Parts: sequence; C-alpha cells; structure tokens
Amino acid sequence: MVRIAIIGAGFMGKTHLKAYQTMERAKVTAVCDRNEAQGRALAEKAGCTWYSDGDEMLSKAEVDVVDICLPTFLHEPYALLGAKYRKHIICEKPVTLNLESLNRMLTAAEAAGVQFAVGQAVRFWPEYVKTKELFESGALGQVKYARASRLSVHPAWSEWYRRPENSGGGLFDLHLHDIDYLCYLFGTVRQVYSVGQQNELGSWNHVATSLTFENGIQATSESIIEMPEGFPFTMELNVVGDQRAVCYRMRAGANLEDVASAVRETWLYGEHKAEPLEIDPYDAYQRELEHFINHIDAGTPITAITPKEIRHVLRVILAIKESLETGRTVQL
Repeated sequence: MVRIAIIGAGFMGKTHLKAYQTMERAKVTAVCDRNEAQGRALAEKAGCTWYSDGDEMLSKAEVDVVDICLPTFLHEPYALLGAKYRKHIICEKPVTLNLESLNRMLTAAEAAGVQFAVGQAVRFWPEYVKTKELFESGALGQVKYARASRLSVHPAWSEWYRRPENSGGGLFDLHLHDIDYLCYLFGTVRQVYSVGQQNELGSWNHVATSLTFENGIQATSESIIEMPEGFPFTMELNVVGDQRAVCYRMRAGANLEDVASAVRETWLYGEHKAEPLEIDPYDAYQRELEHFINHIDAGTPITAITPKEIRHVLRVILAIKESLETGRTVQL
C-alpha cells in the first residue's frame, strides 16, 4: 500500500484524491493546506487528518509520497521538504519557472534516494497515447509536419494565475502541455521561434511556436489562455505523415471542468479513405497517477517522464520565452 499526502486542497488536489480513491494500492493518509476550511473539507473526503504545516504533517503522518498540487511558485519549497523527509515526490506541472530551481529539486530528490515525477497528463490522454502508438509503429510513414493547439478562457480559480512570477502565465501553464507532448513524440528540440502577446502584468498568454527537432521533424504549437468568456476549452492535434495523418479535436467546457460531456473525435486519413478511430475516453489523470503509484509500489523507476526529459522540456520553454522577448530564433 502506497500512502500519499496531498499538499494543496484546490481543484487539482480534489482531482487527484478522486483518482487515488479508485486504486486498491493507494491511500491518502494526510492533507496539507493553509486554508483550514478547504483543507479540512478534502481531508474529510479522504478520511484522514488535515494539517496546516508541511513539516508537522511529515513528522507525524504515515506517508510514502507527497503529491504537490499547489500554485507553481510554491512547488520548490514543498519538493525540498518532501526530499528532506525522504518521501517520493509527485509534482503538478509546470514544475517550476527556472532551471536553477529545477536543479535544486532534482538534486535533493537524488540525494534522498527518492523518485521525482511531474504530472504531465497529456502523455496519458487517450488520443495522444494512440497518436504516439501510430507514430512509433510507422503507420503514418515519414512524419512531415505536426501541429498542436490549446485554447482556453483564463482560469477562474485564482488571480495568482495572471501573474508571471507566480504561474509563468499561459506560456508555462498551457503552452507547456503541447511542448512536452511534442518532445515526448519527436525527441530533442534543436531550435525554436515564437511570436505572442503579453497581458498587462507581463504573462505570455498568446503564444505560437515553431519547433525544429534534431531528427528534422518540424512542428508548431499554438496556445491562448485569454479566449473570450464562454469559449469552450479546445485542443487539437494533427500529425501528418507521407502515408497517413491522424487528427484529433476536443471541445469541452470552460477550464476543462466538463470533460465528461466533451465533443471528442479522432480521424485517421490515408489510403483514399477517412477512418474514425474509436478510443476509450478514460480519465488521463487517473491513468497518470496509477502509473506513478504502481512504480513506487513496485520499487521500479518511473518511466513516463524522466528527470532528463523534465529538464529538456523546461529548457525548451525558456528558449521559447527568449524568442518571444527577442524576436529571434533560439538554438538549444
């Protein structure tokens, strides 16, 4: 049995608890949140104790894993705290906003002999999993181009999202999803070029990026986190090969809060026909956490996203930021 402490009782903390409660080998044994009402409410649902202080929680509660579901700017101190108490660490994305911070977290986890994972849910999203299978099987042929898009109204959960020093803005919070997936699909990025617009506080919330990978594949990614009110959360993925193309589109409710009733369709084009793909719309968050928990329970290395990949994706995001600020192509 893997015992988990959820740190942060907001939207993502609730999402993770729901997933853990479906797993036979996982049990949430503690909840930490400085907001007493919010923390107690989640702890009650979990049937465990609420703590307002992480140090107190980790010194008293029986915990194997800390699951960090806090705002981005709070990730590092709690990751370091988890490493101090030799607990495995699962951290929501974006993991942090700079390489120095990431290096401190990874170094602390390695020194403590614990695993460090980042929740990149798109790697587990069923249609994206299918696309990777098609690409790696050679069913698409030689890939000529790929495009990923993610459009959303601004999250209404909290104002901290609007501040670049707290969330990193749309660049880190939204654009990162597709950048991470494209790296997962195609490997190491060689260069990037980006254009975009900032909000009044300096967050890059409209971003379009062109990526060239070491293997020669080219892709573009578009993210907007300031769509007009009422716009449905929309994501698209198109991967075009010289034999076939796979195309996915989803339209959900605002802020992904209504995925269950989302309109989702995936098509495979080629050989003079268009074929709709029937894909089980399982819960990607649950599948992601099951992967992490199963590896920790078995004592095997987490394979979904490695420290090397985590570092590379952050380097790509920072290169995109440099390109946005300078108007130049940036080599990695």
